[in-house]
Amino acid sequence: MEQDRRGFLKSAGAAAFTTSLLTGDIRGANDKVNIAFIGVGRMGSSNLGFAGKTPGFEVAAVCDVYQPALESAVAQAKKLGFTGVKSVKDFREILADKSIDAVCIATPDHWHAYITVEACKAGKDVWVEKPACVYVEEGVKMVEAARKYRRVVQAGTMQRSGGFFRKAREIVKSGDLGDVTFCRAFQAGANKREGYGNPPDSDPPPGLDWDLWLGPAPKRPFNANRWGVAPGRWSTFRYFWDYAGGAMTDWGVHLLDIVQFAFDEAMPLSVAAQGGKFYVTDNLETPDTMLATYRYPGFVGSYESRTVNPYLLCSGNNGIAFHGTEATLMVNRSGYWLYPNAKNAKPVEESSRQLADMNMPHWANFLECVHSRRRPASDIETCVRSTTTCLLANLAYRHSTALDWDDKTFTVKQSEVRPFLKAKYRAPWKLEV
Repeated sequence: MEQDRRGFLKSAGAAAFTTSLLTGDIRGANDKVNIAFIGVGRMGSSNLGFAGKTPGFEVAAVCDVYQPALESAVAQAKKLGFTGVKSVKDFREILADKSIDAVCIATPDHWHAYITVEACKAGKDVWVEKPACVYVEEGVKMVEAARKYRRVVQAGTMQRSGGFFRKAREIVKSGDLGDVTFCRAFQAGANKREGYGNPPDSDPPPGLDWDLWLGPAPKRPFNANRWGVAPGRWSTFRYFWDYAGGAMTDWGVHLLDIVQFAFDEAMPLSVAAQGGKFYVTDNLETPDTMLATYRYPGFVGSYESRTVNPYLLCSGNNGIAFHGTEATLMVNRSGYWLYPNAKNAKPVEESSRQLADMNMPHWANFLECVHSRRRPASDIETCVRSTTTCLLANLAYRHSTALDWDDKTFTVKQSEVRPFLKAKYRAPWKLEV
């Protein structure tokens, strides 16, 4: 962690994504890529659907620690036209299968780093969902593994492949906004006071391997909200510190990723954060309301999470605003809006559905890069950087202190917080590149 980050990338083989006849990684453009899906809950099944509709992928296997999810994924794959799909509970069986070329990892967040590193070591290309990791050190090792083992690793920050966001980046870089001095990212919702309730600890449901679900996370009794799988909602594991980082790493990583995308992967110089559970009374641990502020080179950025107030700041419950000396640009998944500062100037709006697609282009980009060995649109290093920006806000909040970031050594200057950047894995799991 204390080494020069760029030096570490160089020594790990930063140029390894160039095409080489010596790697044995070159596939013909018409060769099918056998892909397995590790974690086939709501997000994993969504990815299965997108990949299954991308010509060039062959769905070879699905993997989950919950038997009903496995059965549902097999049925989904069959409906997409894939027969003979292997069904596996333990991801290690997937990684040992030499017929599988790539894996999609859509497990709970605390598994992302370990499975990514092990997949790279096993010679698999990887699609891994955001956030990249739960600890900053995990992200460093994910990048190191991708470079060392010459793997294509695409992160699930799919907005980078969306037309609205790519156009927004072009506008920022064109200078049409003037000097951008403030960027604002926000997400809003309307949680009820009771939230997800306070279920007692209990036995896990039939068909769930709870110990394998926990994996490297601390040993805990089963709790329905810690697991969080229920019809009609995203799993609530993401609101417990053992497994994730709340709205900050769920929505924040998508939004701040676009800020950093627009400014050539800039990282903040410092971060402060305030928040708390001011309203919701359930047993979830992360804040229901939070504000993080960042000092970037040249501008100030903020991220606000209002999960108990749905007031919209543009068309939709989330977005990013770039405030410049000449104009303001707002963008989200519905479109982008350009508001010139000049008096009587007309705003520009773009909401064409042709620019709205993100997921299919992102999967097509991953497939192309598996063949070409080029770095994908959301190369793992970009997602690690955006994830780290969110993890720093959570650390600032939890330790009630502002943090100064040193991008060269990829660590904070506050020595008392540095131990919390390092991964803490339950035995026997070890993160080793």
